[in-house]
Amino acid sequence: MLNRRILRVKAFQNLYAYEQCKGSNLNLARDFIRESFLPDLNSMEVQDKAALSREAEEAVQIFDQNVDQGQKLIPNEAGVKIKKIALEALKQVQAANEKDRQFLLKNMVVSAERIPQLYLLAIELLQAFAKHVGKEVEKKQKLAGDTPVAFGNELNLANNQVLKRLSESPEYQAALNRNGVNLDELELEIKEWFREYIKPAESYQHYLSLANPSLEEDFEVVDELLKKVIFKNEVILAFFSEKDLNWTENKSVVRSLAAKVLKNASIPDATQAEPLPEIAMNWEEDKEFFENIFNFTIANDVSSKVLIADKTKNWDIERLAFTDKVIISMALAEMIHFPSIPVKVTINEYIDISKTYSTPKSKQFVNGLLDVLAKELTDKGQIRKSGRGLLDNK
Repeated sequence: MLNRRILRVKAFQNLYAYEQCKGSNLNLARDFIRESFLPDLNSMEVQDKAALSREAEEAVQIFDQNVDQGQKLIPNEAGVKIKKIALEALKQVQAANEKDRQFLLKNMVVSAERIPQLYLLAIELLQAFAKHVGKEVEKKQKLAGDTPVAFGNELNLANNQVLKRLSESPEYQAALNRNGVNLDELELEIKEWFREYIKPAESYQHYLSLANPSLEEDFEVVDELLKKVIFKNEVILAFFSEKDLNWTENKSVVRSLAAKVLKNASIPDATQAEPLPEIAMNWEEDKEFFENIFNFTIANDVSSKVLIADKTKNWDIERLAFTDKVIISMALAEMIHFPSIPVKVTINEYIDISKTYSTPKSKQFVNGLLDVLAKELTDKGQIRKSGRGLLDNK
């Protein structure tokens, strides 16, 4: 299940990508300016290359000075063409940034909402292996004709009680249809993966030695195959990577949800089993938080940079760890725009993100800076908490 911590991490990753996009857009805009002042090879007039180069660099300088000003220029003494090209570059970079923002926002939400499809795909792989076993035994029976053939325990997986409970569940079938889960395209791969990865697995070979396995033993083998084969094998994982651009980040969540579904299906009293897990307890509310923390961080970018620069005067803000700037900007946006989230909760969440995604010294830096900024912004009335957000703020 996606909790707020996972959503913060996903938003952080997409904000990091957005900052990278902004950097590329800036460079493209500067290239556009310089190209606009290249000599006109079709002109019959003499071209002053040195003068054009100076004008280009002046336009680049004006562009850099006005990047955070919107689609207008700070008054200056530059020539008409220089101003025109600098302004056009500003419009281009802002349009490109907005396009990237919309793409990343949509992608991160779609990626989160695809998680049920991914965990169902993992379970359907197990179902496909079970069906493959049944088909292979059926072929052998046909080839044997009237000759009695002993198949031993080969049908154990085909008769696996956990998988059968799921396949016979109307709720499970409805979830497959709702999420568009279908493995028909993998018919050949299923045969190959079973032969190469499932059949040789130690847990599967042990399973074949069991006569009439219990419900618990049926669960143990599918749980083992899920965790030790499907989620460890590079070939099978490549299939999931093709389905989800954010597979690296989603993998652990998908694995835990798939394991939970199998565990629920193994409960002796089926009436006590929990329903299929959702993305979150209240996805609409969490989705709003998810989108807002992304958008508010971007909207507050200029003011966040000023706050960070003011408290790191002995540092060049451009030399701060890039990830730290994103993390601190997110934390500031959350403290200011989410009154129901306590300040201490916000600070602790982003300290944890810094431990995983930034430098070894980031934990102390992020903690110290956020403590100072939180106190200052609270004193100024820019951070106002209410309800649950008042907890632990003293």
